[in-house]
Amino acid sequence: MLNERIYEIIRGPHVSEKASLLAERANKQLILEVASDATKPEIKEAVEKMFNVVVDHVRTCHVPFKKKRVGNIQGKRKGWKKAYVTLGAGQDVQFASA
Repeated sequence: MLNERIYEIIRGPHVSEKASLLAERANKQLILEVASDATKPEIKEAVEKMFNVVVDHVRTCHVPFKKKRVGNIQGKRKGWKKAYVTLGAGQDVQFASA
C-alpha cells in the first residue's frame, strides 16, 4: 500500500465519550474516521503501518447523513464511515495533543 493511500484512508480519530471509554477498557479499541471507500483489510494495514501496532480485528459502520434546516432552506450534512479497531495485547496508540 502506498503512503499516500494510508493518509487518505485514515482521516483522524473520532473523539467522543464512547470512544474514550472503549480506549480505557482492557481490549484497547480505537474509533477512527475513515474514507467511505476503504475496506477492512486496507484499514487494518493502514493502522499497522501508521502507528506500528498489531491489529486484531476491524469493525466498520456507516454514519448516515443528517437532514438540516435553516428557515425554508433544507439541506443535509455529509455521511461518513467509522472504524472500530481492536489492538493486539500489549499494544497502545498515543495521539499527539496540541
